[in-house]
Amino acid sequence: MKLPKEQILEIFRATNALLEGHFVLTSGLHSPQYFQCAKVLQYPKYLHLLAGDIAAHYEYSEVELVISPAVGGIVVGTEVGRMLGVRTIFAEREQGTMKLRRGFDIRKGERVLVVEDVITTGGSVEEILGLVRAAEARPVGVGCIVDRSGGAASFDAKFYSVMEMEVKTFPADAVPDWLAAVPVSKPGSRSLQQ
Repeated sequence: MKLPKEQILEIFRATNALLEGHFVLTSGLHSPQYFQCAKVLQYPKYLHLLAGDIAAHYEYSEVELVISPAVGGIVVGTEVGRMLGVRTIFAEREQGTMKLRRGFDIRKGERVLVVEDVITTGGSVEEILGLVRAAEARPVGVGCIVDRSGGAASFDAKFYSVMEMEVKTFPADAVPDWLAAVPVSKPGSRSLQQ
């Protein structure tokens, strides 16, 4: 059963995970809002609730592997994998490119679910899907907690989000004056490993 949007927003507010300000997102876009899913997922009851929604959606998709992009998707991906009872791995950036490390692999023909915390442009998920295709595995779905794309994100696998929310974003060369007047913060994880 899909959780009501207002209930999810209340969870984000209660955990101080819905931030207001001027943020540079992982995609490079600027936004007046940021979803810091890690602040929600630190609470097991919310992690269980949100990951459970994703796992329930793919329960009958015969998923054999869950993969997430580091860092944001790891916690939710691991919980979804645990709930589905399947192997769970993550990919991470090495010199700016998403790669499998730590001895992780995707097996040929494996049915793979990609899990992310927040999707804005879908760039990280597309990189993960590229790894899945390169391994000749089968992407069966993409699941996330928050789809910020306003319906613009689409993938060559069944896409499901616990909550959709359109949040204004602006390219770096088109930031409006009202947002440019606010100090910039870069809360994303892409710059952790270059």
